[in-house]
Amino acid sequence: MLELRGITAGYVPREPVVRDVSLTIGDGEAVGLLGPSGCGKSTLARVAALLHRPDAGSLVIDGEPARGWRHGAPREQRTAFGVVFQQPRQSADPRLRLRDLIAEPLRATGRRRAEADVRVGELAPVVGLSDELLARRPHEVSDGQLQRACVARALVLRPRWLICDEMTAMLDASTTAALVGVVEAYRRKSGAGLLAVGHDAVLLERWCDRTVRWERS
Repeated sequence: MLELRGITAGYVPREPVVRDVSLTIGDGEAVGLLGPSGCGKSTLARVAALLHRPDAGSLVIDGEPARGWRHGAPREQRTAFGVVFQQPRQSADPRLRLRDLIAEPLRATGRRRAEADVRVGELAPVVGLSDELLARRPHEVSDGQLQRACVARALVLRPRWLICDEMTAMLDASTTAALVGVVEAYRRKSGAGLLAVGHDAVLLERWCDRTVRWERS
């Protein structure tokens, strides 16, 4: 279970964008977080993924309190999360070919190149990337193709929890359906939990087991 308890968080001292929010995601459960732009849902998602330290409250991961944030988090907690952001070009190193972009988390944990190559080879057809596309850099592919690589990167460590923050906001309908299908296939196979953040009520209610509606604070 992933538990966010009384989270208050923001980016400017004494001006939180999230105030005393609690949310629980059960094992294997898909939870949608629905709300308008600016309500704080992306900040809460970053807290849930250990990417932003809250000002108050706690995060409990499978019964264990979070023991750090970002690179200060212990590896076993940090690598339990796979994250997909709204804008792939802001979350992808423009110098890396898509093959290396997908393998980036594996390299960061000290895995050998041969192991990384095998895992990338497994994921590329799942997300719809050919060998020719894997050899390109971000500026040489479309937003949809780059987001496919970002989804593969989120799955490469076989995470226990997936955080999808407006993952499909910039995608066309066919790419949206394909990538939601990839996430759901992984979730069914692995038993991973999912937090899907968005403002599309129809998509979230079709995708998720339950949807939490969040208005502005």
